[in-house]
Amino acid sequence: MKTAEIKRRYLAHFEANGHAVVPSAPLPAISDPNLLFVNAGMVQFVPYFLGQQAPPYRRAVSVQKCIRTPDIDEVGKTSRHGTFFQMNGNFSFGDYFKDGAIPLAWDLVTKPQDQGGFGLDPERVWPTVYLDDDEAFQIWRSVGVPAERIVRRGKADNFWSMGIPGPCGPCSELFYDRGPEYGREGGPAVDEDRYMEFWNLVFMQFERGPGTGKEDYPILGELPAKNIDTGMGLERMASILQGVDNLYEIDEVRPILDRAAELTGKRYGAHSGHVASESHPDDVRLRVIADHVRTALMLIGDGVTPSNEGRGYVLRRIMRRAIRAVRLLGYQDRALPELLPVARDCMSPSYPELSAEFGRISQYAYAEEDAFLATLRAGTTILDTAIAETRSAGQPAISGQKAFQLHDTYGFPIDLTLEIAAEQGLQVDAEGFRRLMADQRSRAKADAQARKTGHTDVSAYRSVLDGGGPVEFTGYTELNRESRVRALLAGGAEVGAAVEGDTVELVLDTTPFYAEGGGQQPDQGLITVGGGQLEVFDVQQPVPGLIVHRARVVRGEVRAGETGYAEIDVSRRRAISRSHTATHLVHQTMRNFLGESATQAGSLNAPGRLRFDFNTPTGVAPSVLHDVEQQVNEVLLADMEVHAFITTQEEARRIGAMALFGEKYGERVRVVEVGDYARELCGGTHVARSAQLGLVKILSEASVGSGVRRIEALVGMDAFGFLAREHLLVSRLAELFRVPGDQVGDRVEQTVTQLRDAEKELEKLRAQLVLGGAAALAAQAKDVRGVAYVGTEAPEGAAGNDVRTLAQEIRGRIDPARPAVVAVAARANGKASLVVAVNQAARGRGVTAKELVKAAFSGRGGGSDDLAQGGGLPAAEAPNLLATVEKAIADA
Repeated sequence: MKTAEIKRRYLAHFEANGHAVVPSAPLPAISDPNLLFVNAGMVQFVPYFLGQQAPPYRRAVSVQKCIRTPDIDEVGKTSRHGTFFQMNGNFSFGDYFKDGAIPLAWDLVTKPQDQGGFGLDPERVWPTVYLDDDEAFQIWRSVGVPAERIVRRGKADNFWSMGIPGPCGPCSELFYDRGPEYGREGGPAVDEDRYMEFWNLVFMQFERGPGTGKEDYPILGELPAKNIDTGMGLERMASILQGVDNLYEIDEVRPILDRAAELTGKRYGAHSGHVASESHPDDVRLRVIADHVRTALMLIGDGVTPSNEGRGYVLRRIMRRAIRAVRLLGYQDRALPELLPVARDCMSPSYPELSAEFGRISQYAYAEEDAFLATLRAGTTILDTAIAETRSAGQPAISGQKAFQLHDTYGFPIDLTLEIAAEQGLQVDAEGFRRLMADQRSRAKADAQARKTGHTDVSAYRSVLDGGGPVEFTGYTELNRESRVRALLAGGAEVGAAVEGDTVELVLDTTPFYAEGGGQQPDQGLITVGGGQLEVFDVQQPVPGLIVHRARVVRGEVRAGETGYAEIDVSRRRAISRSHTATHLVHQTMRNFLGESATQAGSLNAPGRLRFDFNTPTGVAPSVLHDVEQQVNEVLLADMEVHAFITTQEEARRIGAMALFGEKYGERVRVVEVGDYARELCGGTHVARSAQLGLVKILSEASVGSGVRRIEALVGMDAFGFLAREHLLVSRLAELFRVPGDQVGDRVEQTVTQLRDAEKELEKLRAQLVLGGAAALAAQAKDVRGVAYVGTEAPEGAAGNDVRTLAQEIRGRIDPARPAVVAVAARANGKASLVVAVNQAARGRGVTAKELVKAAFSGRGGGSDDLAQGGGLPAAEAPNLLATVEKAIADA
């Protein structure tokens, strides 16, 4: 029975028994800040179990996509565990309990396949129950299971808790006897390899109260409304019904594994007969490939893209482990174009959207593989050197500094450094690496915090907040107002007054000034207090709820406690608001053209200009950018109303308001709508109507990181000014080229092509000039202890390739039977370089190009025995380099 059919039967069985079919939640656990990914079927139902929300149904059933990554390094070492899996679950919220859950499970498991069940032999199914759960024991007896096949087990196996105060209760698990060839008789308590668990029924019967630790939470008593949470491992059931030995052989995984084996010339399970080897490196690596490629497909399908943080880093690490496993098995070409389509074909019967979205998914995946292969080429060379140096020094571990350099400078992941070092019998100073990483993060965090706090002690801000409560922002509806000066801060402490020339931080009870946030730059303006006046140049929110104005006293004296008058720079605010509204329009329009995955990854809304970062695997075609710009400006012409309102998160989701991935929102959120065109969660300021933007002009689109692109654009008068300057430039070029304006582009392209052709011709002439004297130089070779030596300088400014070619050309013109060394020095950009070429006869006497270069550069330089080079010394050292090579030959 195919895995997709198992899923279909499971859902149909419980739907026929009154359960609402609930779609799988996306793999990123967006609604739970404690999880990166959904790791169990119950995750999306937790608010109902905890009583935080009323469930919309009494019974539910789902097949949930899950990711578990804590033991990612262990994947492949056993035949049962993987990163991605699917959890079939049925749930009851205060409806049925044990007497309903157990018969429903038994019926589906043992009902004949021609009647819609799974058709397992009842004699091979073993239930387990909690030690004193006589109720569950008797229910299993009532459905026909003999007492000798119902096993009582302790708290470690058959009692469930979330590890926090709340619901808990006994479990009942189902095991399938795979037969004597898999182990000893006696049931699950004797051998959990032969008896494989495939279903767990959790009875949320009790409530735990606060305690000192996970095991110390006391049971307060029975819950009045008992809930059911069951989970059946889809992959485990598939392995049983398909009669295969392990999870890597089921229909959703085995084709990926087989394709990986075909690419690498290996054969899975070829090492130990009937049961695939648990330890042979080939099997382990093939499992890693199959599991990780499938996992990457599902993660990218659910909107995760490779990055260096959070979910994106987990995806990147999984992909890189798969790619490296392929290479360790001997396949050196791009592997994902061969493997990912196989994974798609395996999974799309259950998840058809994977086929529909495969173009986007594959773009991200293939780009990540290309980037990683480049990283591997650079990083592996550096790491090999570090391994050699560590061994030569007699050290057992690669230094944390070297591991950090590999990670920070070359992008080489620490987990790969650890893995490769272990393969070479070396350790890595992981503690030193973590310390350096922590130092770097601390510096970055301090820099970011300094932007918010101006290096002021945060405790001073908290004191002001505690003393007066949150500052009310009134800038949505007013541009100026009277307000009391709650506090003045300078040098990290509160002060009573400030005078002309002082720079201070000022807190008002209420303010129309917008504090920087959500990509929107802060307001600027003036605050007048008594006879003094301050010029506000920055506004921040260093701690939540406290708006702080950074200002210079430009006149008189300002005192805390006095009433002031705050007025923002209206022109700046309006220009920023135009940019912010334009960003919403660009965001929505990019999604219209590139799909829902083109989500915002960052923004900057400044006066007259915007910067918009978004997720996409490849560059955007100029024609698409043109269409995006045109559609945005059509929205401006439509003069749509811009409307903001407060609602609940649930209602915002229902009406399709876009939320920024990874952002945390309260239960009440602010939604900004531009007509019926764009709708987004946002706390920033905006125009009243779209026509007030005037014009949006996209300037550029470029990459700012793996899978992230950036659009820069101008808005309003800045856009008009840019177009006016462009018009003047085109007019001037048209005048110079004596062509109409619409032909300027062609003429410029034509001229550039001609210049490039001329440069190539000039390069050929230079090369001919350099090589022209090769024959004469070879004929003038000097004899140095039986070696024909030519030492010469290339013409000033000769290219590196030409210098190497000259050295090889001279060497080729010397009788090959005669030992020969050619050294060519060059001067360029104030630096001297050296190329040394040695023929086979000289190498036979122990003279190598690599050692001669090292002699000239005090141990530095690189290359092979027949051709090597070095550089970096002052240009005046060129003659000395040639003399050093000659002396090294004489001393050899």
